[in-house]
Amino acid sequence: MGAYARHDKDGVAADIETVFGYFPVLRELRKKLAGYLSGGQQQMLAIGRGFVSRPRLLLLDEPSLGLSPALCAEIFDIIARLNREQGLTILLVEQNANVALKVSQRGYVMEVGGMVMDGPSDHLLESDDIKEFYLGKKEEGIRGRRRWKKRKTWR
Repeated sequence: MGAYARHDKDGVAADIETVFGYFPVLRELRKKLAGYLSGGQQQMLAIGRGFVSRPRLLLLDEPSLGLSPALCAEIFDIIARLNREQGLTILLVEQNANVALKVSQRGYVMEVGGMVMDGPSDHLLESDDIKEFYLGKKEEGIRGRRRWKKRKTWR
């Protein structure tokens, strides 16, 4: 289905082989219906299907949703490899800020429908607000600090 709209049918087989290189399990399951695959396998298939269409920009919405931590790490590793090795631009929407910022070059933090922070991902990972409110880091002083008393700097 990913190659349906392509006009250059010659490179489709090579692109499918590339997808199998990134997701070897899909080669073994290629005769199964997508609805019978596990959630992680369906996510791999969706990414592969998007790649085969040869987009200039691949949009991924919550690729970690419902996946085990191990499978989530594998999916994000492959997303980073697709960007690095294939030169594919990827727009990633993800609630797992830690993994999203680790695989991206730039991040945008949205809250209640508005953008509250943006910048290079490595800078966002170092932001105290991001650490506390999205990555779960707690600061404690001599008396301890109540998290609910701290206000975000972007408010």
